[in-house]
Amino acid sequence: MFQVTFSDQSMVELNNLEMSDQLHLVEQISNVTSDQLSHPREPLSKFSRDGTTFYRLRAGDFRCYFEIESNNLYSHYILHKNTLPDFVFRSKLPLSEDLIVEQHQSFWKYLNSLKKNSK
Repeated sequence: MFQVTFSDQSMVELNNLEMSDQLHLVEQISNVTSDQLSHPREPLSKFSRDGTTFYRLRAGDFRCYFEIESNNLYSHYILHKNTLPDFVFRSKLPLSEDLIVEQHQSFWKYLNSLKKNSK
């Protein structure tokens, strides 16, 4: 069993979730085993970016992106499925953490403004 730690972004997202979603996500990532990491299958996947191996865990409507650090799981991002930040990260586009968070907020504000302007 691994110890799980969360980045600031992950903690903010986790705290914004409903309690049942929080519990589900934490339960899912807490139960990841060494065998699953060695041979990832849905809902777990693995990819490499800039020499770092990342894992993506699907937990309901959320995606947790993490890596193994000092035999612990470190969650970099918790993102809602089918959002721009989720697409950007899993598509391996070169964006910083701050830019992903900023884009996420501004992207949805932009879409909402288009919706309002079309009425």
